[in-house]
This record gives sequence, structure tokens and C-alpha cells, in this order.
Amino acid sequence: MAEDAARNRVQQHIEDLCLASIRALSGDVRLTFRSHRLHRGRTPLPLPAAHLHPDIERDTFRSFRGASDGMALRLLHSDACLHAHLRPEETTRRLVFDLLEQFRVESLVSGYPGVVANLRGRHEDFSLQFHRSGLTETHLGLLLYTVTQMVRSRLTGEPVVAETEDLIEQVRGELAATLGHELAGLRRNRNRQRAFAAHSLAIADKIAAAIDSVREEGDDDGKTRDRREVRAAFSLLLDDDDGGELARPAPVGSSEVLTDSGGGYRIFTSRYDKELAAASLVRPALLRELRLKLDEDIAGAQLNSARLSRQLEALLCQPSASGWHSGQEEGLIDGSRLSQLITSPAERRLFKTERAEPVSPAVVGFLIDCSGSMKQHARGVAVLVDVFARALERIDVDCEVLGFTTGAWNGGRALRDWRRAGRPAHPGRLNELNHLIFKDTATPWRRARLPLAALLKPDLYRESVDGEAVRWAAGRLASQPRERRILMVISDGSPADGATGLANDEQYLAQHLRQVTGHLEESGSTELYGLGLGLDLSPYYSRSKILDLTTLGGRASIGDVVSLLGGRGG
Repeated sequence: MAEDAARNRVQQHIEDLCLASIRALSGDVRLTFRSHRLHRGRTPLPLPAAHLHPDIERDTFRSFRGASDGMALRLLHSDACLHAHLRPEETTRRLVFDLLEQFRVESLVSGYPGVVANLRGRHEDFSLQFHRSGLTETHLGLLLYTVTQMVRSRLTGEPVVAETEDLIEQVRGELAATLGHELAGLRRNRNRQRAFAAHSLAIADKIAAAIDSVREEGDDDGKTRDRREVRAAFSLLLDDDDGGELARPAPVGSSEVLTDSGGGYRIFTSRYDKELAAASLVRPALLRELRLKLDEDIAGAQLNSARLSRQLEALLCQPSASGWHSGQEEGLIDGSRLSQLITSPAERRLFKTERAEPVSPAVVGFLIDCSGSMKQHARGVAVLVDVFARALERIDVDCEVLGFTTGAWNGGRALRDWRRAGRPAHPGRLNELNHLIFKDTATPWRRARLPLAALLKPDLYRESVDGEAVRWAAGRLASQPRERRILMVISDGSPADGATGLANDEQYLAQHLRQVTGHLEESGSTELYGLGLGLDLSPYYSRSKILDLTTLGGRASIGDVVSLLGGRGG
């Protein structure tokens, strides 16, 4: 698990750097990565070319930079609607057509030698992966590989990959006679997408016909080529399971029950739901012991709270006039001191300047997932929110810390009532909710010290119904008279409630969470951020970060949260 968390953080760090490059090159600040796929807002962008999707396990940072530059150029130079209109339906033709359009936009870059080098590096890495995987050892694989080399070389003016130049020479010569006219047309019409597409379609038709003949002839041993071998040769060009629209599946699916429900998300009963002060669930003596442990962890983390306050002040506060500084040597004339011109002609401090103090229009809420799997993160989370609560109070920013769990495992009394009612189909949420308040906005940090330590109580953690909790927390912030409302959700996974999943389907709560966060983000009433503990929460939150709390309250995690608030890498 630690290895997975570290890999996820590396992936996100690379994506943050690449996203900045994509936004700068394309000029579109709405772009973001969600589940490792490029989105505009909450809409996934189709980027159907396999070399735009490097793999963290085998590819270098150069490959990721080249892929990100390719994505930006696709958005900048390709009309997606026109491409979709002209795109063939048949798989082989579609794959070739998509690939040639990507090569077209990559050939249009000028004035950016670094981008050219990145694109070239990614092409070489991808080509050598294809070759070294053994796919060029088959007739079909070599044909596809040679076409990609020929087309890109003709469009960009760059040589083919040196390591495989001799390998493709014979097939290249055979194809030159067949595709020569179309290749010239591609080069000539690089700047005209529709005219270029006519030649792309012609090439796609010829390649598809050649592939069909290979299928009919069989391989070198005279055996009929199995369809799986054909797909294997295509696998590095593009996995077309979803029509080529997206190369990486989302880690969460959709709920048929929720989608087909005319009434939307359902709650079987809310009679057992509670909103509780977290401190009321812990004996006072135990709460004091837990606070001592939390204080030890905070001291051991050696975090600079004053520095964090200054960083947050720069992000959350704005100057506001609060009076005047009089007796200045420059500024506006101070009428109350004009008499000094007569009594003290040499006096120069006759001016005043406006005094401004930082004032924040923001309120910040932390919402903590208190599901069973979060027990392992409890100490790190407690340190994180405690340090932030103190830092925010220093700059007079209201802050509250909330949590969510269930009152029982596997449904509790809500499940009992459902069974007594005859187990009606698709009952919706089947558990009793506990929404917890560790610190509200009206309570200063000093008085909230003990309640915050309740985060360390192990039996507090049960199951999680995230969608309702996010809506509850956002509603609390909405009641605050502030212009800017910020909600940070800390979690290590998808919603999980056994009874609800069994009575509906596994994705019921996850899809509801996406509906809730989507509505909040579209309304703009609340700035919503996901802080994933070793996990990518981007399927649910368009602005998210992967945190590593293995080192309690680590400076890196503090910096990640600050950078997310500042809009860097979010």
C-alpha cells in the first residue's frame, strides 16, 4: 500500500507539472487531470492517440512532457467537432485516422525548440516500446509500425527512429508506391484540417484493406491469424474498448439503480441520523490523554505555524482600509496639521497615508472521512487539521472541522427497519449517519483543543456515506456570512457502506457523491477540494491532491494543501 501511495504521489506531481505546460501552451486554464485523464472542467477530453498516454511504470519524465505538449497542440490546432464528423466508424480506419490527425498537429509547432524535442523524445520512446515488445515481428505489427514512422517523418521532416530504420526499409519501399500521393497531400495540407482529412481517410482505407488481406492470408506458418493477435498489434496504437475516446478507465463506475431511479438518490430512513459534538463520544479523561498524544505528535513534527499563517494570509486575505497614518513626509495633505506650516515652517511631516490591514472574506471547513480504513491515518490527519486551525485563527479566518461516519456497522437499525418492511427493492441509503462536529466556526482553537483530539479515538471510525456529508458540510458553510467558502474533504477512498451497497449496487454511494460535488462545483457557491490520503480523488473533486501523511504532519503535505488553495497543481 505504501508503494502504491508513493507511486500515486509521483504520478500526481508529474501531472501537476505537465498540466501547467498544457495550460500555458493551449491557453486554456480550465484544463485539469482527473483519474489521469485530461478534462475541461468535469468533461473528459477525447485524445485518441496511444502515445499521448504514457505509463508511470515504464516511461520517463521526458515522455510525459512530450505527451502533454502533444495534448496541448491537439486542443490548440484541431477542431474536435470537425474531426468527430469526419471520423470513420470502422475500428481500423478510425485508429489510423486519429493517429494521423495527432501527427498533423504535432507538425505545426514552431518557435518552441523545447516542445519539438519533447515531442520527438516521446515518439522515440513509444516507437521503441512497440518494437521491443515484439509486435514488429509480425507482418501486421510491422505494417502498422512502418506507417506511423513514414507519416510522422513526412509531416515533421524528422528522420525515422534510427534503431528500426533498417527493419522497416522493405515495407517502407512497398508502401511508398501505394501511399506516395497521399503522403504528399498530407504534407501539403498540414494547415488545413478538412483537406488533410481527405488524404488521411484515403490512407486509412488502404491500410485497412492491407490489414484485411493479412488476416485472410494468415501468418508465416500458414495459420489463420487469431483476432486477439490483431488486437495485440493495435494495443500500443490505441486500446479501442471505449471507441477510442478515452485511454484510461475511471476507477469508479456508474450506478444503474441510481441512474434508473426516477426519484434520484433515496434514503430509506433518517430517523436514526445524528449530528453530534465529537467530544460527547469520548470520556473526558480519555480525551485529555488523547490530547497529550496529539500535542506530542505536533511537537515532533516541528511545523512552523507562523510561516503557515503568513502563507495563508497571502492566499485568503485582502487589504482593507482601517484608518490613516499621520505625520508622514509624503502622501495626502493632512488638514489637521496645516497650522504647523506657520508655527514650524521647516516641518515636513504634514501628510497622511491610508492604513490597510489584511481582512479575509473566507471561511474554511475541513470535512474528515471517519471510515474504518481511516484509522491508520488518524494521527496524521489530527496533526494536519490542528495546525491549520491554529494558523487560520491567527489571521482571523473562521474555520470548522467536521467528520462523518455511521452509527453502526452494516446498516444498524435502518437495515433492521428495512427487513421488517419486507425488503422493498432499491431502498437507497441503509444506515444511520453520524455527522460529527470537532470544531465549529464560533469556537476558538483553544476551546476546541480537546474535541479535536477525539479524532484519535479508534471506535469512532465505521463506514462512510460521503455525498450526504459533503452536502451537509457545504450547507453549514453556506450559512456563514462570507464571500468565499472553502471546503476541504480528507478521505482515503470511495464511499463505503455494506448494507447500502448490497441492497442497491456497489456504485450507488459513489455516483451520488459525484452528483453532489458536481452540483457544488457548477454552482460556484463553495470551493471544493479533495485531499486524498495516498489515493487520487479526482474522480470526485476537480481540484484535488494526494497527501502523504506517513510522516506526521509532514511539511510536504502542508505545502501541498497550501499550493492547492493557491491554484497550483489543482
